[in-house]
This record gives sequence, structure tokens and C-alpha cells, in this order.
Amino acid sequence: MTIRYLHTMVRVKDLETTMGFFALLGLKETRRYDNEAGRFTLVFMAPEGQEDCPVELTWNWDGDDGLPSDSRHFGHLAYEVGDIYAVCRHLMENGVVINRPPRDGRMAFVRSPDNVSVELLQKGGAQAAQEPWASMENTGHW
Repeated sequence: MTIRYLHTMVRVKDLETTMGFFALLGLKETRRYDNEAGRFTLVFMAPEGQEDCPVELTWNWDGDDGLPSDSRHFGHLAYEVGDIYAVCRHLMENGVVINRPPRDGRMAFVRSPDNVSVELLQKGGAQAAQEPWASMENTGHW
């Protein structure tokens, strides 16, 4: 039996806002599918050079009141980053709350505008602890 990873799908309430969040993480739109009959849009976003590992953003044109208020049951998306401190600083400067700061120099969690948990992991070993991260408390849940 052969199996190949295709994508992870998350439902979104505001397509442009969510795309902006993933763009802050360095993901780019790789393809889009608008379905007039089904009244939905699928946008696939992935890091440069990793187009075969996308997140699929599913947006229902007429809204989706059935979305849970907390998508934590989903688990999380995980991305490896070259400098976790620089990525977290960039996200904070753009209004993203760092729910679980990288106190250990290795792992952080943020949430998308649709409340999807996103884990950021430092490539290679952990960086040395740095302020303000080392003493920063958790915010909300992750």
C-alpha cells in the first residue's frame, strides 16, 4: 500500500485575514479553487519550496455558523523555523498574540484568526534562552 500526505484543511471565517496570518509565517498561495455551485473557496498555502505540504483554507461564501468556538480539538499545525525568536517578534509586531512564548528557545504556539493552534519549532537544537521570551507568561490557551 502506498500513501502520500496531501494537505491539512481548516475552515476559516475571513479568508483574507487568515491568508494574511499565514503569509506572516512565510506561506504563499499555491493554488485556489472557487466553486460557484458549492459556494466555497479553497486556498492552498505552503512555504516556498514546500508546495507539496500545504494547509488548505476552506471558506464558505455564505458563512459557517457551524464552526466550533474553539478549534482545539483539531490539534495543531506545526512549522519548523530558522530563528524562533525572530519569527515570534515578527508575529508580535504584526498583532499576533504569542500564546506560548519560546521560553525554552525551541517551541512556541500562536493561534490563527480562526483559533487554529499553530506550533513553531526551532530548527535544530534549542537556542539559548533570551528575554523577553524567557520570562514571558502564557496568554490564553494554546
